[in-house]
This record gives sequence, C-alpha cells and structure tokens, in this order.
Amino acid sequence: MSSDSGEWVLANPQAVAHRVAEWLTEQAEAKQGQFVVALSGGSTPKRLYEILATAEFATRFPWSRTELFFGDERFVPPQDAQSNYRMVNEALLSKVDVPHERVHRMPSEGDPEEAVRSYERDLRATYGSDTLQPGRPLFDVVLLGLGENGHTASLFPGTAVLEERTAWVGTCVPHDAPNRRLTLTFPSIASSAHVLFLVTGEGKRDVLGKVRARDPAQPASHITTEGELIWVLDQAAARDG
Repeated sequence: MSSDSGEWVLANPQAVAHRVAEWLTEQAEAKQGQFVVALSGGSTPKRLYEILATAEFATRFPWSRTELFFGDERFVPPQDAQSNYRMVNEALLSKVDVPHERVHRMPSEGDPEEAVRSYERDLRATYGSDTLQPGRPLFDVVLLGLGENGHTASLFPGTAVLEERTAWVGTCVPHDAPNRRLTLTFPSIASSAHVLFLVTGEGKRDVLGKVRARDPAQPASHITTEGELIWVLDQAAARDG
C-alpha cells in the first residue's frame, strides 16, 4: 500500500482520537511552512477535532499556517446535519483561531461537476502546480475512515470514480448510501506524506481484515501513499484485540 506502513492499537475510540491529536500537532509543529491536511468525516474524527479544540492543543497547533481540506463531502448545504463541513466547524473550526481563507470547504451546492472543478482549482493553487510531482506531496496528512462496505472517503464500491487516475477530485452517487458525494481520488490521496486510517469498533473487524489483505473488491484496499500509511485502531477493531 505504501513504501512504509505501521499500526497503532489503542484502548478505545477516545484514546485513538487523543493519540492522533498529539501526533498531528507534533507533525504540524515540526513542518516548516504550510501544513496541508485532508480531513475526514465520521464519529472518531469528530472526537479528534473536539480534542484539538481543547486548551491542550488549540493554542499549540500552528493554525495560521495550516491548510485544511476535506477528503469528501455530501452534496448538501453546509448547514445540513449530514454535512462533514458542519460537523468539523461545530467540533473544531468555530473554536480555534484558524484563518478563514485556510479552510477549504468542498462546494456542495449547484452543479456537482463545477464543484469538482472548483475544488481541484483550489487544491492546485495551494499546491502551486497543475501536475502532481513525485517527492512533493500534495498533503502532509490525509485522514481516512473505513466503511463496513469497504469505502473510504467517498470512494464507494461500484462507482466510476474508482477508475479515475488523473483528476484530483471526483463525484459519485453511491448505490448503498444517500446523497451525491464529492471526494478526493486515489491519485490525490496517494500524493501524501502520511495517510492515517482511523478505524474503531468491532463492526469494522471483518472489513479491516479484507482491506489489509488487499481484497480488490474493497475500495480502501486501493489506497496508496508515497509516504507512510498508518492504521490507527482501537482494540475492538484490531483483529487480535
């Protein structure tokens, strides 16, 4: 899956979230210049964002030079209860001193194809090139979850976006989940220094085993990174937990 991969197993989802908050803060502090992150939706990432908003991290994290993108989004208004942006804003963005222009919300209204083009333009402007270059990652960190159907971000089974090899952003309508989605593609996720899969709960054990065995039917099996891929698991999700 990558040139280097690892695994952290923590006691529970809260411990997972706190470990990632500490690691992410250390990475951001160590980076010279802008620190570029792709955020994930989901319950465990929400805990992570709530922890980053606490006094322990909020003033320590270098928000002023951090660019926050989204790994995927439902095509719903930003105030909708299903919006990843709304969740992240309520848990984190509204509580820390992050410059507005450094928060890159995925457009989620109007024409989906124009939204895709707009977000790709935003990514290219931050990256400073129209072409992804080996050895120069687009993202310092990509945070990902794992669905019980093997999806990650909004790379769902049976959707055409799984075949995308050039565009950085795509759109799809999942067969087994509501809402049209916008999502980062395999190529843009691969242009990363670190990919962290945050996987918690006994319900994820089976699909986790399939993905780590590289079952080609699971979209998450096809995630690669030119850097380091880390599985961050709680004991319930870990197969030996």
